Amino acid sequence: MPQSANPLLRGTSQLSSNVHARGRDFVLYQGDSIALMNGFDPGTFDLIFADPPYFLSNGGFTCQGGKRVPVAKGKWDTSQGIEEDHRFTTEWLAACKRVLKPSGTIWVSGTQHVIFNAGFAMQQLGFKLLNTVTWFKPNASPNLSCRYFTHSTEILIWASPGGKGKLQHTFNYAAMKQTNGGKQMRDVWAIPKAGEEELRDDGEGRVWSMLTPRKSEKAHGGHPTQKPIALLNRIIEASAGEDAVVLDPFCGSGTTGVAAVGKGCRFVGMDLNPEYLELTRKRLEATQRP
Repeated sequence: MPQSANPLLRGTSQLSSNVHARGRDFVLYQGDSIALMNGFDPGTFDLIFADPPYFLSNGGFTCQGGKRVPVAKGKWDTSQGIEEDHRFTTEWLAACKRVLKPSGTIWVSGTQHVIFNAGFAMQQLGFKLLNTVTWFKPNASPNLSCRYFTHSTEILIWASPGGKGKLQHTFNYAAMKQTNGGKQMRDVWAIPKAGEEELRDDGEGRVWSMLTPRKSEKAHGGHPTQKPIALLNRIIEASAGEDAVVLDPFCGSGTTGVAAVGKGCRFVGMDLNPEYLELTRKRLEATQRP
């Protein structure tokens, strides 16, 4: 494919100095995701998955490997206060909306600490909210304070850029129904270990319950907020068309890219941290496109 025809490169010549790595089916950029997205043409991407900072690194504690450890993922995960956090959320979502095709969709993942902020910003920006999917984590970390219920879910908002007229977004309904044993798939997801059957079935539609990433998914290294490949596989299968161009503005360990390239799509990843981009590169280069 000539460079001028490659959607991964269209309108991005000014960002060449930000390229961390490039492959046949992917490009990784280092830098601020809002500034990077502003360098792309409007309507470049078919699908966006965003796992933004949850603003949890503010002196709290969690359980890791059975031990009490501080929640200190990095400066990028530190809250700047409600108003500043909302300004940041609104700004990156606006940048996503601009580069999303009218026929495209965006998935935003988060816990209660950030997802309501994101949902409100999306409504303010005119996104059409399609679903809120609940991901149940059966192996979630225990609650150390014993003052709350154990946090064992994350919410994913699925939305289209909105606009007048009929919705244009891709939804591979038949494939999802087949995956779900011939029944309509619900918006609570249960996803098992690789090679195992679904963890539960309520008789009407399977719950989406996915274990957090296993050691095999961190063979090249890990990220503190890494998502399981099964979650991203389902998202790609549900909402990406053939040869779609997928963007992750908070790339992390690159799970979105691994799923996208593995399903025959093309991928653009962005992150501030070169170490995480290098981890993503290694994982992508180990992924074989069908």
